Amino acid sequence: MRKLLYILSFIGLMGCLPLQAKEYTVQEIPMVHLQDRTRYVSNPDGILSASAVATMDSILHSLEQKTGIQTLVVAVTGIEGGDCFDFAHRLGQEWGVGQKERNNGLVILLSTDERCVQFATGYGLEGVLPDAICKRIQSRYMVEHLGKNDWDTGMVAGIRAVNGYLDGSMENIGGEEDGDDTALIIFLVLFIGGIVGIIAIVAHFGNQCPKCKKRHALQRVSSQVVSRKMGVVTTEVTYLCKYCGHRVTMKEQSSDPNFRGPRSGGPTIFMGGGGFGRGGGGFSGGSFGGGSFGGGGAGSRF
Repeated sequence: MRKLLYILSFIGLMGCLPLQAKEYTVQEIPMVHLQDRTRYVSNPDGILSASAVATMDSILHSLEQKTGIQTLVVAVTGIEGGDCFDFAHRLGQEWGVGQKERNNGLVILLSTDERCVQFATGYGLEGVLPDAICKRIQSRYMVEHLGKNDWDTGMVAGIRAVNGYLDGSMENIGGEEDGDDTALIIFLVLFIGGIVGIIAIVAHFGNQCPKCKKRHALQRVSSQVVSRKMGVVTTEVTYLCKYCGHRVTMKEQSSDPNFRGPRSGGPTIFMGGGGFGRGGGGFSGGSFGGGSFGGGGAGSRF
């Protein structure tokens, strides 16, 4: 009898201990899109209901058909390292979310243990879906619901807002300025005005021959690219003064239109599509296009 009481006490004690939630690595996140091209939401812990997942999948499938933008939504209890920003960007980069030639991938991560929602945008999507809009969508449509553990409402509302902004049906997301943006607008106006003034001064004096001091004297006679590094092209340019014949050689930098961002080490094979992978739910597997990610996006705590 005493032995039975010990066993029952031990079982009761274990039942009082909190279960340790799984902390996922990037490689452990199930890529449902690779089995079914109409699925975009990875929900391994069942945080989101089946109806919410189906709604988001439908919205994101329609978005890709209209715009070509690929989206990966991940909802998990915990992530390895606890850094939502880093985890979301590594998800996008290592799985190659987005088209390779356009880098138009979007990752939306929900981690309930970290109490965070994070957007990560590919290089080509940063200008289309800027950080300020990502933050505004989170604060306006998601954080209040997520803070109440209403995962379905918060995530579906956020996905609808993202879709509406990207396909143009909810322009008010970017059109309505918050009061705190006024100071930022004034700063930008003054900053841009200062830049324009500097450019005007440089244009006025920059074409001056350093020898004879005559303005508008230098003519470009030759140029040669000397390096391409991290999206910057360095060109060695030679100018000739049309008055005194003095030669001036200088280096100029410009953006590299062929730069697609840093790649993760080694080639990555994406299963699904093109005859690879297995169909799911009557649909053939999809594939990610190999898009690249930088530091675009925004995150919020709730």
